[in-house]
Amino acid sequence: MGAKLNTLNTKTMAAGEFKAKCLAVMDEVQAKRTTVVVTKNGKPVAQMVPIIDKTAPDPIFGFMRGKLKILGDITKPIYTEEEYEAFYKRKDEMYGRAGKTAGR
Repeated sequence: MGAKLNTLNTKTMAAGEFKAKCLAVMDEVQAKRTTVVVTKNGKPVAQMVPIIDKTAPDPIFGFMRGKLKILGDITKPIYTEEEYEAFYKRKDEMYGRAGKTAGR
């Protein structure tokens, strides 16, 4: 039984194409974290996968650090009770649901 390939982030290419574009394919595997399966006569013969550097920090965590500034009290509501009611009254009138704001 052959190995099952994860096709979510996998690209397949013929050996001749891989040979011609080897360095570019290596760069793409590293940059885009893709997997490339090399085929010969339509059958998979090799697989190129990105190396996972466990010592490098994950780029998804902390990428916004230092780019945001909190202004004001973040625990206080943005709108007053009157502004909230006025917004929902306009919304209900716009959608033809008059009188539905009570009980919110």
